[in-house]
Amino acid sequence: MLDKVRKLLAMAEDPACTEAEAAAFMAKATDLIARYGVDRALLAARDPTTDPVGDRVVDLLAPYALDKAGLLAAVADALRCRSVRRRSGSGFAMHLFGFASDLERVELLFTSLLVQAAHGLAATPVPLGDQPAAFRRSWLAGFAYSVSQRLRAAESAAAADPAGVPVGHTSMALVLADRSTRVQRRLAEVYPRLRTASARRLAGGGAGQGAEAGRRADLGGTSVRTGTNAALHGWSGSVGDHADRGGVPGE
Repeated sequence: MLDKVRKLLAMAEDPACTEAEAAAFMAKATDLIARYGVDRALLAARDPTTDPVGDRVVDLLAPYALDKAGLLAAVADALRCRSVRRRSGSGFAMHLFGFASDLERVELLFTSLLVQAAHGLAATPVPLGDQPAAFRRSWLAGFAYSVSQRLRAAESAAAADPAGVPVGHTSMALVLADRSTRVQRRLAEVYPRLRTASARRLAGGGAGQGAEAGRRADLGGTSVRTGTNAALHGWSGSVGDHADRGGVPGE
């Protein structure tokens, strides 16, 4: 299934692909990713050895390392993983915690979304009067916000599928709740003292255009049509993102 997802994402990333074709490829890829996550959760409920809790570190380099970290945190949180952001040289290291299948989904989708975001930014002119770096940071925040909303919708739809609800006498909701508890327990073992990353204040005017680009990715076919600007106001761009006690200075 993941091989099919990789091929669909590769086609969606192709610059020669039309917007409608890319949307169709992304919708199918996201549907498969969500169903894969539910299937692996159901299998692990019967045999925990098939999908152990684990962790991995993803290095994020400049430029816009903090914005990439925000996108990764948004994807990870939507796919039932947790993240801790640490300073690493001129960039950041994101320590991800989750079940093996979910971590695999996060990395696969995040890699594709980085390519799509790069294409979207390159095709979006900076308005007169806007500072380029500030505009691009706010654009990326809007993109990450819309992507996270669509991923959550796709995950909820897959979990609500009647074919995947029962596991013996346990509901799918309880299975997923138990998985979330185990991931949080693993994170707390490694980082017993964490603080939530402070909210960023982004001055650029690109949030709306970034959010629209995230909507065009058509993740799961569920749109966020209203309230985007209000929801983005004061949003840190780091959903589910935590920093270790060593501190993470802002930009």
